[in-house]
Amino acid sequence: MKKKLCVFVIGIVIVGLGFGATNSALAGNTGLLNDAKFDASSAAGLMSKWHKPPVTEPVRITWLGHAAFKLESGGKTVLIDPWITGNPTCPITVDDIQAADLILVTHDHGDHVGDTEAIALATGAVVLAFYDTALRFLSEGLPQENVWGWGRAVGGEIDIDGIKIVMTQATHSSDTGIAAGYIIQFPGGGTVYHAGDTGLFNEMGLYGALYPIHVALLPIGNVFTMDGRQAAISLRLLRPQVAIPMHFGTFPLLDQSADAFVDYASRYAPWTDVTVLDPGATFVLD
Repeated sequence: MKKKLCVFVIGIVIVGLGFGATNSALAGNTGLLNDAKFDASSAAGLMSKWHKPPVTEPVRITWLGHAAFKLESGGKTVLIDPWITGNPTCPITVDDIQAADLILVTHDHGDHVGDTEAIALATGAVVLAFYDTALRFLSEGLPQENVWGWGRAVGGEIDIDGIKIVMTQATHSSDTGIAAGYIIQFPGGGTVYHAGDTGLFNEMGLYGALYPIHVALLPIGNVFTMDGRQAAISLRLLRPQVAIPMHFGTFPLLDQSADAFVDYASRYAPWTDVTVLDPGATFVLD
């Protein structure tokens, strides 16, 4: 009886310690949710601590609507989720894309795969996607020379013709493989994070610590992705210099403007400059 009582008491103590640790962790994270109380000089001081390497070669970032982007730097062109045909917010046609070196596909949904295969065949671009999605492209007839290896999974850094790519996790679904994001590091120093379709996740803080993100491209549309407030909180984890919202206004069920994100970002992460682009507009990182 004494032995059973002793085990029971020890069990209660262990459970209590577990609850205590959990509550402490939660208490420690509540700082993320407090409105920022920074003046301009404080924000500048924080950014100086979060060192970003100099950008010696400008990076042109053009939003093509929804989650589609064109990145240009050092004579290289990278397309991300090139949904052009049928995209109600895209200002160009597939024929307008005359050059592409690399196409990054975040996940296998029609509004992200888009015109990947047609563009790759027309331009000779190499497609990088999750392993199972890459196999899908190959099975549909996309030549091996247009697919990077056998695809990729979330993990370490790879080098594709001088551009360093890290496939990151994302919390979303995908018809093949899993959803992902990308950190793109150009030879000229510019680093861009495309989050893909995702909710908020704590490991964003690890990516922000490991990689000096200059520009974060973040979904804010609420349905299927983060909303404006969650995306603003992600800035505290990622610590980018600039944030560009995406994945809003495309369909009626999505949030139609970036206003909430802009408002929350000004309170939660005043050290990050938020740039809201119109489809077809370009931001230059230099």
